[in-house]
Amino acid sequence: MKHLFLLTLTCVLFSTFTQAQKKNKTYAITGKSSNNFFWADIKEIDISSGKVVKSIFEADKTFFKTKTLNDTESRTQTPETVKPTEFGVAACALDSRNNRLYFAPMHFADIRFLDLDSKEASFTVVKKNVIPVSNSTVIYQPEENQITRMVIAEDGFGYALTNDANHLIRFSTGKSASVQDLGNLVDAESNKGLSIHNKCSSWGGDMLADAFGKLVVISANHNVFTVDVKSRVATFTGTITDLPANYTTNGAVVNSDGDIVVSSANVFEGLYKCNFKDLKAVAIPNVDKTFNASDLANGNFLLQKEADVTNKFDLTKFTLPSFDAAGDAKVFPNPVTGNQFNVFFEGQKPGRYNMVFTDLAGRTIASKIVTIAKGNQVENCNLLSKTAKGTYLLKVLTENKQVAFSEKIIVQ
Repeated sequence: MKHLFLLTLTCVLFSTFTQAQKKNKTYAITGKSSNNFFWADIKEIDISSGKVVKSIFEADKTFFKTKTLNDTESRTQTPETVKPTEFGVAACALDSRNNRLYFAPMHFADIRFLDLDSKEASFTVVKKNVIPVSNSTVIYQPEENQITRMVIAEDGFGYALTNDANHLIRFSTGKSASVQDLGNLVDAESNKGLSIHNKCSSWGGDMLADAFGKLVVISANHNVFTVDVKSRVATFTGTITDLPANYTTNGAVVNSDGDIVVSSANVFEGLYKCNFKDLKAVAIPNVDKTFNASDLANGNFLLQKEADVTNKFDLTKFTLPSFDAAGDAKVFPNPVTGNQFNVFFEGQKPGRYNMVFTDLAGRTIASKIVTIAKGNQVENCNLLSKTAKGTYLLKVLTENKQVAFSEKIIVQ
């Protein structure tokens, strides 16, 4: 019995450690080996230690393929051709559902992504010139229109923001992506003169998403704003303190503990973390050579623990399904409190679909083949009674094994 207990405890600790590792898995836009201040390389890093895990793309060395979203064929390119990270990158975001790293190259208002599932470096241009240039003879975007903040939010959409905060771009991450300019952010009255549009205080930096549907902008000058997407009102939240001199906050993500982790493109001081409540920064001990990074991206949401607690006790929130523009289907109830849940199909093409319920490591726990006719349709999925509490993923696949949609599910 003692040995069984120790074995069980070891398994639990290993599982917890593995989940923490996955949550700390982050992508960074770093300087090239030939020029530390030309941010065009992509690396996977561990933000708990500041260690570089592996290089994903090196602009001067890596062969790559590129295509536009609707292309059926990719074109193989050599490092000597025009690079997908041309002129550097200051904004990127991780789409955990499709395992893609979205980004916008500096000087161009393009939305692109790197397919992280591909064995070769494979880039796709979603849309060029999201913000039209002033005239046909102009190639580069002016500084104010350069996209420097990007994140995939809790609603499943990607959001990107220009330096001057006059263009909040929203893009879907599905097969047929839509890209929309929502317009300018608006300063809250409580900001008392500290504007989200001010070049000195509020340009650059990065953007996070919280688990309640808000965006959080962290400017290069350490100032933090919370943005309501529907009203586009930006409220000054505070300023990150205790950072080294000349440390610009260019990249930001959330770690497995729910803290904010920031990086600097300007100095080689490593990573710093801070709690969202007090915004006091402390250095993360380095176990590897420090690097500078113009942007960071992972799939964690700010205030996730607080949202989990709220959802647990606010059961009325899940008595009826709620649908929005984030996708054509929703799961309800979510969180799941019993051993089954329902999937609402809307707008999907008629045909056979495979509902695959997996854990976050991709292991299949349950699956079901369903046939969808025209119109709205609800299908149920049964779970094993011994399914452990936690976060899971539902993927709905077409007959061609393409992902029609996916949804994060919490089992309580």
